[in-house]
Amino acid sequence: METKEIVSNRSAYHHYEVLEVFEAGIALQGTEVKSLKSSHANLQDNFITIKSNEAFLKNASIAPYRFGNIHNHEEKRDRKLLFHKEEILKLRKLSEVKGHTLIALSFYLKKGIVKVKVGVCRGKKTHDKREDEKKRSQLKEIKQAFKNS
Repeated sequence: METKEIVSNRSAYHHYEVLEVFEAGIALQGTEVKSLKSSHANLQDNFITIKSNEAFLKNASIAPYRFGNIHNHEEKRDRKLLFHKEEILKLRKLSEVKGHTLIALSFYLKKGIVKVKVGVCRGKKTHDKREDEKKRSQLKEIKQAFKNS
């Protein structure tokens, strides 16, 4: 399938351990889609809440469309995520576990439709971040050694 990543939340992978990933649709206004397609979005510090069997993306920033008119969208409004009912129930159960949170990891296009990659995440401790950094540097050294030989 043809997918093109528009915006990703790289800091989420640094601060959180991603336990499970879900795909969701998102209810957007026309100018939001145009702004997203030109990569004018920021997923820093976003989170997802579930209220009365509906999921909402909060604190995600989609910049107002540059060529928009008076009907342009709000930058940080709550956006409804489109999940199946069973998925919402599963997400609610997973998010109620202590230390788990729901975070949008990326926006991407799939067959011309904007989708959201949602992760069930657990916060990393400082020593976990250090271990990940060590592993990354070791892999980098190994690749460099193979490249040079």
